[in-house]
Amino acid sequence: MFYHIKELQYNAKPERPDPVYAKKLQEILGGQYGEMSVMVQYLFQGWNCRAEKKYRDMLLDIGTEEIAHVEMLATMIAQLLDGAPVKEQEAAAKDPIIHAAMGGMNPQHVIVGGLGAKPDDSTGYPWNSRYTIASGNLLADFRANLNAESQGRLQAVRLYEMTDDPGVRDMLSFMIARDTMHQNQWLAAIAEIEQKEGLVVPATFNRENEKQEVSYSFMNYSKGTESAAGRWASGASMDGKGQFEYIENPEAMGQIPNLAPAPVYVHGTLPGSPPPMQ
Repeated sequence: MFYHIKELQYNAKPERPDPVYAKKLQEILGGQYGEMSVMVQYLFQGWNCRAEKKYRDMLLDIGTEEIAHVEMLATMIAQLLDGAPVKEQEAAAKDPIIHAAMGGMNPQHVIVGGLGAKPDDSTGYPWNSRYTIASGNLLADFRANLNAESQGRLQAVRLYEMTDDPGVRDMLSFMIARDTMHQNQWLAAIAEIEQKEGLVVPATFNRENEKQEVSYSFMNYSKGTESAAGRWASGASMDGKGQFEYIENPEAMGQIPNLAPAPVYVHGTLPGSPPPMQ
């Protein structure tokens, strides 16, 4: 069950309306790495969790917190849209400079949202569940979560730099701090599972069924050999089960594709010579 508390987790009060910035802020609400994505991702990982109870509880803790972040952003966006557009704003838009700035507003904030936030990214693309990763393998999922928090914090920091509104910056500073914690949280959980299962996902696969002669080969498939200087090109592999090798000029190991003609009912291009004109 979920209970709603009327107070926000943290303040979401802009100093002044800014409909153009409201459009930008939509990215960390309904974008690929926005709060809606991590909210749904963590909750589904938790609901589907078959591992130790501590992981399920942790996932539901953070997933529920992300609901609070969605509410904070929706509240902030709605307030940034206060008074937009009104007669004063329309009159001000007669000034070409102001009109150019106002032109950056998302019209759907008015037409569709009624001066409210939408479950979209900053370009108006709707949020969708394709962004959600919940595979049932916690090491794979937690690595995806770390990526999501890394990208989310990066975008929040960029948005922080795009405004001088102290209220918006105050809210973002809180969310950026929580992203710091969440990155550390996933790193801790990843390290804990890696210690038990190893680095490579999934740990349960029989390595004898893997083409092990290429398991640790870095293949140079681009011009230049600068990549040979990387940690991934020589020395012990990260999982401790092999040695990296650098292959400067990898050879093709497969056959030349030779596909059979499609059957007539597919109506593809006929093989061989063109048919006679009729």
